[in-house]
Amino acid sequence: MLDQNTIDRIIDAANIVDVVSEYVSLRRAGANYKGLCPFHDDKTPSFHVSPAKGICKCFACGEGGNAVHFIMKIEQLSYVEALKWLAKKYGIEVEEKELTPEQRQQLNEREAMFNINEWASQYYHDILKNDIDGRTIGLAYFHNRGFRDDIIEKFRLGFSIDQWEALSKEAKRKGYNPEYLIKTGLCYKKDDGRITDRYRGRVMFPWFNVSGKIIAFGGRVLDTRTKGVSQKYINSPESDIFSKRRELYGLFQAKKQIAKEDRVYMVEGYTDVISMHQCGIENVVANSGTALTQAQIRLLHRYTNNITLLYDGDEAGIHAALRGTDMFLAEGMNVKILLLPDGDDPDSFARKHNASEFKAYVEEKQTDFILFKTNLLLQDAGRDPQKRAQLTLSIVYSISVIPDEILRAAYVHECAELLQQDEAMLLRKVVENKQAALEQLRKQQEIERERQERLANNPETTEEPTGADTPITQESPTEEQPTTPQETPSRWLPPHDGGNTRQSVEPPSASRFHGIERMMMSLIVRYGEQNILTEDAEGNPLQLPLINYVYEDLSADELSLHTPIYSKMLNEAILHITDPDFQSSRYFLNNPDLDISREAANLMTDRYQLSKGQHMLSEQELMPEYITHLLLDYKFLVIDDEMKKCQQDMNDPLLCTDAMHKYMQLSNIQRQLGKRLGDRIIMN
Repeated sequence: MLDQNTIDRIIDAANIVDVVSEYVSLRRAGANYKGLCPFHDDKTPSFHVSPAKGICKCFACGEGGNAVHFIMKIEQLSYVEALKWLAKKYGIEVEEKELTPEQRQQLNEREAMFNINEWASQYYHDILKNDIDGRTIGLAYFHNRGFRDDIIEKFRLGFSIDQWEALSKEAKRKGYNPEYLIKTGLCYKKDDGRITDRYRGRVMFPWFNVSGKIIAFGGRVLDTRTKGVSQKYINSPESDIFSKRRELYGLFQAKKQIAKEDRVYMVEGYTDVISMHQCGIENVVANSGTALTQAQIRLLHRYTNNITLLYDGDEAGIHAALRGTDMFLAEGMNVKILLLPDGDDPDSFARKHNASEFKAYVEEKQTDFILFKTNLLLQDAGRDPQKRAQLTLSIVYSISVIPDEILRAAYVHECAELLQQDEAMLLRKVVENKQAALEQLRKQQEIERERQERLANNPETTEEPTGADTPITQESPTEEQPTTPQETPSRWLPPHDGGNTRQSVEPPSASRFHGIERMMMSLIVRYGEQNILTEDAEGNPLQLPLINYVYEDLSADELSLHTPIYSKMLNEAILHITDPDFQSSRYFLNNPDLDISREAANLMTDRYQLSKGQHMLSEQELMPEYITHLLLDYKFLVIDDEMKKCQQDMNDPLLCTDAMHKYMQLSNIQRQLGKRLGDRIIMN
């Protein structure tokens, strides 16, 4: 874990213009810069960069933030990985919090495994280019497949010579620990203790993780040796740095284009990926023959909501298209299917077409998954009523796992017409499936709650953690469960009468308050540490930082912000306002909580700037008066919300009297607030 001092040094060193310029062609626009947004298909420059504030923002798609957020998005890295990426760029030594000896040993072992894989990748690649066998066997094989040299370099393809100990001996000569040759799977130990190379006589396909580190290898027996071989490909075994169930081949090379085009193509094999890159289609990954897992799907979902599955048009390709796709639907992804012409796979089809032809074919032939499945099974079922009933249940299940209610309803309507079934009946079955899924989820949560209680009562009990890559079988609920709000009494609001008033009051809509709260929080982020002149309880002049001023003013009326992120930001800031050298904008932008730092970047982004020729008071100069009016506006809105509730209660004979009395009190308070706000408040 990085300590806060290290994080601050990295963010301070990261020049936002310098960082963005590596990915976007920028031109100066006044004090700022602008260019085409890298996160969507931008036709006119919508991406603005402010060197003074250290932030960027696209005013078309909304993406932006500071340098860390930009690198996280464009490189698809975690927060810590993005910080380390920037640290490496600016030559900053990363200091991490003190680790336990066990944690440090584990970290050192992982780093050693990454290092030896990196060396092995270079070793195999060098053999391919410079060794006589590498060139005449390995390189000739790739050239015969039609791979250009630049593509071979891009994927760092290699060759392992057909000798028992070639790699292991060279690794020992270079000083690498043989223990890590075995742990990474590059070698294995025979019964007599000898360390033997795993990939003898195979062409090599390195696996990169999303950060570009080599985590594994795939080795393919050459065509002349595949006859009678049970395993044409062998992959690295599971290790501390590689789990095939959590990785996708080609994602490192594809991630930028996936994010830019907002779509990913999924194929089955290494050569499919490489051939598509060579024809100009770069947003493609392969699951390399493994069954899809939740971890792989969620990894893809970080980059896009849209996936097209590309498979051969034969029976095996059709079965592959149907396998595991309900899992994509359950994760909320939009799934399309494309079966290629008979005799073609993505590798051969890509070698016959350029990028424009390939994309045109995809756009014309790809089919929505639900409709693909419906039409396919209809053909298979024919007029057999039992098969058609099974078909209906299968389609209904696929629809029921889709999280979006509107999309589910649209599919039900479409499939009812295709299947010639009653739409209401299909909808009932979808609801039944979802209720069954929710019931199963509740049981799982109950089991987990009991497990946690057992652990709490018996701390010495050890249990295996639940894996994150378990395939999805049922949909998790997406609708938020209703919660009962805690009442927050206020000096502005008359207390509720404990006898006849309702026990459960509908909470005010947070969206009504969001605009005012956003303006208040924008001022807090920019000027939170600056003092405002106010008065204490005795009327004496008092200087308070803006953060304290807002917090104490709301607390005096026992109010809090309705927007969760703004409430969280204010509560955190009040705890840190007394920190030495506290600066509000720096604190929020550098905050390790990503939700806070991203929202701070959004709040600090100005769409328009005053021209330098205009002479008027700045926002900073107007800030004290501005924040006072915002607080009064906020309280006025709270009162208005309470008065509307009273009006509803007046329709209830049991509540009418109390509601009228409370309404009068609130109306009087509202008039007082109106006088303070001035004539711009119109009383209804």
